Amino acid sequence: ILLYNFSTFTRNISEYWRKPLGWQVGYLGEKYDTWVHQPVDRPIRLFGNDFFEANTKTSWYMVPIVWMPLVIYLSWYCYTLLAQERTRLFITSDYSILVHKYSFPFIFMFGMFLWSFIEYCIHRFVFHMRPPAHNYYLIMLHFLLHGQHHKSPFDGSRLVFPPSLAAIVIGAFYLILRQMLPEGLGTSLFVGGLCGYVVYDMIHYYLHYGSPRKGSYLYGLKAYHVKHHFEHQRAGEDMRFEMPGIRASLYTNELKTSARLSEYKMFTVNNNNSDLL
Repeated sequence: ILLYNFSTFTRNISEYWRKPLGWQVGYLGEKYDTWVHQPVDRPIRLFGNDFFEANTKTSWYMVPIVWMPLVIYLSWYCYTLLAQERTRLFITSDYSILVHKYSFPFIFMFGMFLWSFIEYCIHRFVFHMRPPAHNYYLIMLHFLLHGQHHKSPFDGSRLVFPPSLAAIVIGAFYLILRQMLPEGLGTSLFVGGLCGYVVYDMIHYYLHYGSPRKGSYLYGLKAYHVKHHFEHQRAGEDMRFEMPGIRASLYTNELKTSARLSEYKMFTVNNNNSDLL
């Protein structure tokens, strides 16, 4: 049984929390944006099907276990491929540049930077878009992609991207780069981006559950990330495009908190407007 309108939802909220929310949130309409940005400390079930539900969750350590062996293998593969000195980047049909094996570390690092930029754009302009109130499917899609993380930010099983779903996105990026660039160059760029993704997911998990030393760079990032979840959710300006030297810790004094989410949630989670929770 799904929701048919917002009033039905609010009258029977305890009942509907026990049912999968994935198919229900679209009926919130214009109330969705307010509802999704009021965090709760409770688990969310997205799908009724156990298989689909299981594929929306994963442990943090599965990300490096699955992807780091591929990063290591592809790094070795790209280096040996470039060492053959047959990879050339054509600027025009008559002029090309040899991509030398010693350029691999620089291409790799550029791939990591490229991932940071892509993630920033997706997070800010897609994940934090405001779906049209009349569009059931876009509201549902927004909730499944990112809204559920802001609604239940303390759910440790949904802080990193499940490998089964990530494989689809990662595979698409690989195919695009392979079509656009020579194999040695495109794959080198890809593996750098893949490593950047792993680092990003690990940092994201740590900023929710880690305890960085007060005054450290990671402490500043954690404070900024907490602020993103509880004070400026709609801005979409996350910590993940932060580069060394840009001090997110400027927010630390404003928060006046150790930024441990386990403590912060005790007084930040909005328990008012309970009809929306």
